[in-house]
Amino acid sequence: MATRRDFLKTAAAAAISTSVVGKAYAFSNEHPQLFNITHLGEKPKMKLTFFPYELNLRHVFTVATYSRSTTPDVQVEITYDGVTGYGEASMPPYLAKELGTVESVCDFLTRAGKELEKFDDPFMLEDILTHLDAMDEGNAAGKAAVDIALHDLVGKLMNQPWYKIWGLDPAKAPNTTFTIGIDTADVVRAKTKECADQFNILKVKLGRENDKEMIETIRSVTDLPIAVDANQGWTDKQYAIDMIHWLHEHGIVMVEQPMPKTQLDDIAWVTERSPLPIFADESIQRLKDIASLKGAFSGINIKLMKCTGMREGWKMVTTARSLGMKVMVGCMTETSCACSAAAQFSPAVDFADLDGNLLIANDRFEGMTVVKGKITLPNRPGIGLIKL
Repeated sequence: MATRRDFLKTAAAAAISTSVVGKAYAFSNEHPQLFNITHLGEKPKMKLTFFPYELNLRHVFTVATYSRSTTPDVQVEITYDGVTGYGEASMPPYLAKELGTVESVCDFLTRAGKELEKFDDPFMLEDILTHLDAMDEGNAAGKAAVDIALHDLVGKLMNQPWYKIWGLDPAKAPNTTFTIGIDTADVVRAKTKECADQFNILKVKLGRENDKEMIETIRSVTDLPIAVDANQGWTDKQYAIDMIHWLHEHGIVMVEQPMPKTQLDDIAWVTERSPLPIFADESIQRLKDIASLKGAFSGINIKLMKCTGMREGWKMVTTARSLGMKVMVGCMTETSCACSAAAQFSPAVDFADLDGNLLIANDRFEGMTVVKGKITLPNRPGIGLIKL
C-alpha cells in the first residue's frame, strides 16, 4: 500500500519543473524518486542554519504577572537542493522552562542540524520530527522552529500551501483578535481607538485588581465583541464565576485560562456554571494533555511554540474535535513566519488570536495578512512567506 509520503510525492510530480527549483531532475524509469536525486545525480542533504533575533514590541506588553518590551527569538532556515524553508522559535521569558532560552534552543538546533543530515528525504516529516522530539525533554520552541521550516520546505517542493494540503478552505479562516494589554485607562483608551476600526473582535488581558476598569474603559470606546484572557489571575472560584457573569453582561464572548492550572477541579466547577466558553491556555501544552482537560474546559488554545509545531498542532485540532471540544489557535509575539504557520489550520478553528506579528516593529517576512479583521491566507506554497 502506498504511504502518504509516496502519494504526496506522486501528486507533486506535475508541479515539479524548472519553475519550482530552477533545475531539471533526473528520474529513474523504474521507480521515480522526486527530490532525492539532484540534476547532477547526487543525493542532496538538508542543511539547517539559525541565528538569534530579538523581537522589538511596538508597545510595552503587560499581562497579569509581568511586562516586557522585547521577546527573545531564533530564526531558522533549512535548505535542500536550492529550496529554503523558514522557521522560528519565539521564547517569552516566563515560559523558558517549556520553550527554552536562546542559549538552550541554539544548542538544540546545533545538534538537530547534525541529526537532520542523516535524513535524505524531507517528506519523512513523521520520522524526522519524532526523532528530533526525542532528543530533548524541553526546548519546545526550538522543535517548533525546525517543524515550521520543514513544513515550509515540503510545501514549496510540492508547490502548494499547507492549508490546501490539509484540505481546508481559506475562506473559512476566522477573524483574529487584537490584544490590548493591561495598562492605565488613558493608554487602554488610546490603544482601543487606534485598533477598533481595523478589527472585528478584541482580546483583553485581565487578572489584576482593575479588571472591571479595563472592560469599562474599552466599552467607552467600542462595542466590539471581546475575548478575555485572565492568565491564571483569579484564584477563587466564586470570584471567577461572578466575574464571568459580569463579563457576559458586557459583551465578552469567551474566557481564557481564568484560574491557575493547578486548580483543575475549580476550573471544572467554573466551566460547568459559566455562560461563556472557557478555554485552556497554560493548562494545555501538547497533544497528550487534551484528554485530561475534557470536562474541565470548553476548548483548548493551540500555540505552535508550546506544542512543537504544525505537525502536532494539526493533530491537536482533530483530537479536540473528536472529543467535542472547541479549538482556538494562538501565538506568542512572533514574526509573520510562525504566525503564518499557525494560520494554515485557522480555517478549522473557532477562535484565532494571531496578532503576534502585528505587535512587533521588526518583522522579517510578509505572510498571512489581516484584512478588515479577518485572517487572509496567501496562495503561496509552504507557509506562504515573502522575505522582506
